[in-house]
Amino acid sequence: MVSSSNPLALPDADKDAPCPTLLARVDALAAREKVLAAENAALLARVDALVARVSVLEAENAALREKLQAPPKTPNNSGTPPSQGRKANGDGKPSAKSRVHAGAHRPLHPNPTRCEAIRMEHCPHCRADLGEVEQVAVQTYDRVEIPEITPDVTRVVLHGGVCPCCAGRFKAAAPAGLEPGSPFGPNLRAFVLYLRFGQAIPFERLARLLRDLFGLEISEGALANLLQDSVPAFAAQTGLIKQRLLASTVLASDATSMRVGKRTFRTWVFHHADSACFLIRPSRGKAVVREFLGEVRPAVWISDRLGAQRGWASREHQVCLAHLLRDIQYAIDAGDAGFAPGMKHLLQRAVRIAHRRARLADATLAAYHGRLQRALDELLKIVPDNKPGLKLQRIIKRFRQNLFVFLTDRAVSPTNNGSEQALRPCVIFRKITNGFRSVWGADLYADVRSVLETARRRGLGILQALRLTLKGEPLPTAA
Repeated sequence: MVSSSNPLALPDADKDAPCPTLLARVDALAAREKVLAAENAALLARVDALVARVSVLEAENAALREKLQAPPKTPNNSGTPPSQGRKANGDGKPSAKSRVHAGAHRPLHPNPTRCEAIRMEHCPHCRADLGEVEQVAVQTYDRVEIPEITPDVTRVVLHGGVCPCCAGRFKAAAPAGLEPGSPFGPNLRAFVLYLRFGQAIPFERLARLLRDLFGLEISEGALANLLQDSVPAFAAQTGLIKQRLLASTVLASDATSMRVGKRTFRTWVFHHADSACFLIRPSRGKAVVREFLGEVRPAVWISDRLGAQRGWASREHQVCLAHLLRDIQYAIDAGDAGFAPGMKHLLQRAVRIAHRRARLADATLAAYHGRLQRALDELLKIVPDNKPGLKLQRIIKRFRQNLFVFLTDRAVSPTNNGSEQALRPCVIFRKITNGFRSVWGADLYADVRSVLETARRRGLGILQALRLTLKGEPLPTAA
């Protein structure tokens, strides 16, 4: 039998060989697998990143929730300025007075310009002559008026000529106080300084005020030149104040912001007793204090807990208890019922003792100091039950040696309120005028402010202090 063959059949050796189409498909699938593996790895990395991000957001969310539960910062429990505090609305009813006002009247002027004694010439009833009748004062009162204000202008004409003997030219000498130069006298100069720096009147309003009230035309540029000419006199007066201030054993300091040009500077005050010095510098760091003190180190320093104001006393540093009491109040508002209330009571007791120092003996003050320290030891054994309380306790432990210095040194104040009061006019000036355009203007303001604050502490009038400074005379001190 003859077998027939199929011409389309593959040889036996080629039956097991893969098809090219299948190979291409397998290669495509392998490439696709690699792409999917890469995408999968990228997605896994993205998932890990998102998980990490979720963890961060959960932590932030927890912190924000904790912050929302914390009490708000107010002027009563933090360093928030009083201008940012919110007062509750009243009910519209007048507040009840604890006692009725006794009533008062304007006292008569001690030195009236003139006195008008009016007598009756005829009886208002029967028109009888009263010329010889003795009359007594029935009613006395003052009528106060100011005269019309006009500038007092002295025109000085210096004559001269040619000597017929020697043919030399001559000119008369100007009298004292009327020398050539600035046309503005010392009283006007002092008045402008008072209005500008004492009442925070800007240049444009100041020029208008002088024109409307005094009939005196002075341009803003002339006012600026008038102030700039006063720089040396006030720098010299401030140098004398600084010299007296650095000779004291106690010094207090504080700072607030001030705008100079396009930058935020700091207004510093250093003061004690009857002297105060101001500086306006671009920094709130230790370099400013080092510049002011030089090699001098007072025995006691009073300030808040800012790092730049610590470490300058040669003996002791008194921290401000008013600032600390506000921090304590915040811890109380945040819910600390153990440590903070006791600490508040302790510091308030210490301040009350300070108010009675003048009537207490040194031994009594030393005994009070010991009692307060022992009470503080007992308070520090309490474990606060929240974070604000723990933070407050850490602060107390750090500054416990600086809390009651005023009990062993009568010249030391328990608070830094004197610095706050000295800086208050600077804050008002900043809010009204928005600061200074030039550095020399800021420096002049600091010197003028030093003179005005020192004059206030020494019982001098502002204009009197300005006139003395322009004359080159030092401010008198109390006997």
